[in-house]
Amino acid sequence: METRRITVLSAGLAVPSSSRLLADQLAASAERQLSAAGYQVTVDVVELRDLAVDIANNFVTGYAAPRLAEVISGVEASDGIIAVSPVFSASYSGLFKSFIDVLDPKSLEGKAVLLGATGGTDRHQMVLDYAMRPLFSYLRTRIAATGVFAGPQDWGNPDDGGSPLSVRIERAAGEFTLLLEGTQPKHRPALLESLPFEQLLAGISGGR
Repeated sequence: METRRITVLSAGLAVPSSSRLLADQLAASAERQLSAAGYQVTVDVVELRDLAVDIANNFVTGYAAPRLAEVISGVEASDGIIAVSPVFSASYSGLFKSFIDVLDPKSLEGKAVLLGATGGTDRHQMVLDYAMRPLFSYLRTRIAATGVFAGPQDWGNPDDGGSPLSVRIERAAGEFTLLLEGTQPKHRPALLESLPFEQLLAGISGGR
């Protein structure tokens, strides 16, 4: 049985977070549909707020702390990504973009991506097509045609699986599943270890 590894990126800041709630529902639907298609599924959920300090330090130092490095490696090794961000100022959050910026841009090439967003009003739902989709298109990912936006009206009501949000989630996860079926793009080989300049210079001098 083939395995599909999915990394879920949730950029919510609150606890509990509507972005995490949406991310969990998208992941559950994708896992269920992939399992029904005959795949073994591994899901790794990443709360970006827990990495906020490490992400900021990475910009300053150029090096990722162990936990951040582990997450980056997990993203690069995954077959698919479920990315969910709250909407700030009509776009994805700064935390979400900062994490994407610390990744090697080429590391996401060819990966299947399912997009989600949450916000306080339905006017924000266009963030999916006018901010998130262009970002992941630039990174040359394969994006599910349906993105899922969840607003305040989508939470707090009993759901038997027939609510508008549930229907959107099932449809988007189904498209994501189709992207993950069959032959997948090969993962990029691990990059060579980067050594400090002083250490490289010492090695050169010692070889004379």
